[in-house]
Amino acid sequence: MSTALRAPLGRLRELADGVHAFLQPPGGWCLSNAGVIAGPDGLLLVDTAATRARAEALRTAAEGLGHGPVRTVVNTHSHGDHVFGNCVFAPPAEVVAHELTGPEMRATGMALRDLWPDVDWGELTLTTPTVTFGRSLTLLLGDRPVELHHVGPAHSTNDVVVWLPDAGVLFAGDVALPGCTPFTLMGSVRGSLAALERLRAFGARTVVGGHGEISGPEVFDDMERYLRRILDLARDGVGAGLTPLETAREHGVGDFDGLLDPERLVGNLHRAFLEIRRPDLPLGVETDVPGVFDEMVRFNDGRLPTCLA
Repeated sequence: MSTALRAPLGRLRELADGVHAFLQPPGGWCLSNAGVIAGPDGLLLVDTAATRARAEALRTAAEGLGHGPVRTVVNTHSHGDHVFGNCVFAPPAEVVAHELTGPEMRATGMALRDLWPDVDWGELTLTTPTVTFGRSLTLLLGDRPVELHHVGPAHSTNDVVVWLPDAGVLFAGDVALPGCTPFTLMGSVRGSLAALERLRAFGARTVVGGHGEISGPEVFDDMERYLRRILDLARDGVGAGLTPLETAREHGVGDFDGLLDPERLVGNLHRAFLEIRRPDLPLGVETDVPGVFDEMVRFNDGRLPTCLA
């Protein structure tokens, strides 16, 4: 399938004093959101987009706010649609992420580009974190605390959320995806449910998901309903001796047909099957991502999932 069609470059939306989201609708594959947080001597970004052009658009929009240059980048996880743009900002910016993010980035490299060769990725250099942490880290932008918390494995092994307690704004990365199908193939279904409980506890008024539109905390309920259905389908599929793909074809997406990227059902079932069959394995253990992606294409009637980046 041709992916020559492109979504418009992102746009800023103000969320609170000195806090903006850079949104890239409609929010499907590789159209990730970013955050822009102003400090007294520059900016902190949350994620950096998938392509060179989109990262450059983010920089132009962010620095156009008049708060100075980008000093710090926080990556919510290692996937290319959130980190490929790091090279536009670093150096000189510092890149902050969970301690597993760098190893995951180095292991996968720029492989995401091979899935959608028609996308104009631009000139990109893999740029890994320069500052890492384990459970949590608080950065100060003047008198504003910016809390970073590891909540994975959920969407990935290294998911980080960015919490601004003074503004009530939570940048949730791909742990929350308003209007988009959750995706746990490289993380954990059970871990995602646990992560959602942690996200609820922040008491956020505004949630910026890794993709999709701005939401409130109701997105956590939407995500939970989907993930619990995945576990139910997986139990039925395992009990009936079906494969994840057979289970997906038998049951379909159900009441979640309005979400973008429904083919992720197959990937989510693969992860759920693994967690049910092998509860002895650690959550987030590596699996055959390319093989499962091929099954997602088969579920999608042989069509490559739509990427408008």
